Amino acid sequence: MSESLPAVDFPRDIIKLKHPLRNFVGALRGEGPVRIVAMGSSSTAGRADVVPYPYYLEMYLRQSYADHLPKVRIDVLNRGKGGEEAPQEFDRFGRDIFDDKPSLVLWQVGTNAVFRKEQFDFKDVVKKIAEGVRQLCEHPMDVVLIDPQYVTAMLRDDRAGLSEEMVSEIRRIADEANVSVFQRWALMRHWHVQNGVSFEQMLDPTDRPDMLHQSDWSTLQVSKALCRSVTDATLSASWLPAEWKS
Repeated sequence: MSESLPAVDFPRDIIKLKHPLRNFVGALRGEGPVRIVAMGSSSTAGRADVVPYPYYLEMYLRQSYADHLPKVRIDVLNRGKGGEEAPQEFDRFGRDIFDDKPSLVLWQVGTNAVFRKEQFDFKDVVKKIAEGVRQLCEHPMDVVLIDPQYVTAMLRDDRAGLSEEMVSEIRRIADEANVSVFQRWALMRHWHVQNGVSFEQMLDPTDRPDMLHQSDWSTLQVSKALCRSVTDATLSASWLPAEWKS
């Protein structure tokens, strides 16, 4: 299937992380474990025959740093649970994030507050995201929020407006806390509008009638883009040792 898909690009203005990953760099330099925790719902946990993004990301990160740091092992721990949202994920921070002492946390959040809007109170979820980010920032770890996926289910009826509002709220929370957002929403919309990728191609074909979960192909592409976001924030940073840029 992937061979019939149009080529996609990763615009720098979309995938660039706004803030440096200082704790992650410190871990790469031997100041702590090079451990990343991926917190989230089904986009993180994976489902059916779709390989979860944390496993792809781990593979691509290890490949990307192999030439620069051949003795460093990067582990991405999958802490996703399908159907959850910020309140439930927040309650797992202790055992699923803090106990592992990661140098980087990727928090994929906000999708279920829109898709399952009857189950979750939107404002309460936004408040819990903000509270969660504040708590994460109290620890020596970098934080990157991952906003919702741009797919059919998130654009039906009044969910399109709610999706845009959630994307905006996540960006606001991140800006106030000085943490970065990986803009999955904007990236996938770019693929759809600019690269001509259909929603059907971006969706898991077994996910009917929900039309919410990404296909293995689009998950793979998101993982590549996220890897590039992380490596661009480290290997090209002006404050890194010169030998890392050779």
